[in-house]
Amino acid sequence: MNFRVCKIALAAACFAARTFAATPAAEVKKSAVRIAVTMQEPNYRVPWTPGQVGGGVGAGFVIDNQRVITNAHVVSNARFLTIEKENDPKKYIASVEHVAHDCDLAVLKVADTGFFKNTVPLQIGDLPEIESQVSVYGYPIGGEHLSVTRGIVSRIDFQQFAHSAADSHLAIQIDAAINPGNSGGPVMQAGKVVGVAFQGYSGDVAQNVGYMIPTPVIKRFLKDIEDGHYDRYMDLSITTFNLQNPAMRRALGLKDDDERGVFVSAVASAGSCADVLKVGDVLLGIDGLAIASDAFVVLDGERVHMAEVVERKFKGDDVKLDLWRDKTELSVTVKLASAWPYLMQANTYDVEPTYVLMGGLVFQPLSRNFLQANTTDDLRVRFFYDYFIADELYRDHPQVLVLSQILPDPINTYLAPFKHGIVDEVNGVKIKTLKELADAFAKETDEYVIKLVGVGRPLVLARTAVEEARERIRTRYNVLKERNLDETGGSGKD
Repeated sequence: MNFRVCKIALAAACFAARTFAATPAAEVKKSAVRIAVTMQEPNYRVPWTPGQVGGGVGAGFVIDNQRVITNAHVVSNARFLTIEKENDPKKYIASVEHVAHDCDLAVLKVADTGFFKNTVPLQIGDLPEIESQVSVYGYPIGGEHLSVTRGIVSRIDFQQFAHSAADSHLAIQIDAAINPGNSGGPVMQAGKVVGVAFQGYSGDVAQNVGYMIPTPVIKRFLKDIEDGHYDRYMDLSITTFNLQNPAMRRALGLKDDDERGVFVSAVASAGSCADVLKVGDVLLGIDGLAIASDAFVVLDGERVHMAEVVERKFKGDDVKLDLWRDKTELSVTVKLASAWPYLMQANTYDVEPTYVLMGGLVFQPLSRNFLQANTTDDLRVRFFYDYFIADELYRDHPQVLVLSQILPDPINTYLAPFKHGIVDEVNGVKIKTLKELADAFAKETDEYVIKLVGVGRPLVLARTAVEEARERIRTRYNVLKERNLDETGGSGKD
């Protein structure tokens, strides 16, 4: 079971009885806000040009310290934000202070503190009970006035968050429809926030099925940004499978009366456990909690998946693991760190596409955004994307650099067969990042000899021809700049 994808846990105390100090509905309406966004989508197909400008409407609500919370997808790629309160005609200018794309939450600051006059910061509550009623506040379908709908809590489980498309966290399903404009609005019960509306299904998939981000995720986000920086969720970056087969348990030397243990079948070399765990280890406990043979632990009186223990932690926190190795029990400590390779398969926002242009050849790092913009049926490109993590292709290619386009010019007329090739070497030097590629093209040389992965013959351009064509190509295709490199140098590492 892959911890990154399949975290199927219930948070503790889901069904415990609770009491709340009620906030009147009229006060909630004072603190729920309408957010109007002007955004500009990056152009991954023509990366040197600005993307299309558009707009949208979402919701949010006031919390403590004069802040507004909403969804990350409401304010992603924003260029200009305004916030409105019910019964107040003024549009207040706002900005994004913190954004968490992996759990679809954001905190906004309002330039004019007068905005907060007559507002009441909403309090964050606990998980609601199954079958209990909640109220959803927002501006569905872009309406000008606040809408309130009611629904029943149907399920509490892990769900993929559509915004990143690569992260799964705790989510609550309700039978109130979540429509465009509801996103970011508070979901209330007994006067406290029990969730943030964030995604739903279209009518042809499911009727009256919506999801809200529950308070454990909200509280973790707010805790994470207390130091002024968001570090993302952490995980162990290992793959395990359950040890419920008696014969296999005996083969591993596990005791017959001991029902603990899951088998470690993969350890990501770029993950937190790389130098601590080994394939073949059996995990028996995590932070003092016994791990059953189905990977569940008892946490706060509830059986939850062991991944839930890590979900509650932060970057730099320690996790103690009890394990069985070579028929001996021992304990190890893992320090949680970001698993950077996973970001390649997640949607990216709020950054410009990176690229290098040379001789009319456009090179870009492979990513989810890249594939969505550049249609390709190249099997090698698909393989590098699909198996980047599972086969640890990132060890040799921290960035998979694709020849995404060829801008036609006399110097590259016969190079079309190389399109969508993956860069391996330039002039005999292995290339791992976009910055290394840019540096290779900046060196004084007679020719650029570019070797592509799996291609027998190299791609060759004469440096003098490239220099002569440089301004011609830039002018013809309105290229403002020939490269855009990220601050990390291209690996994606912290």
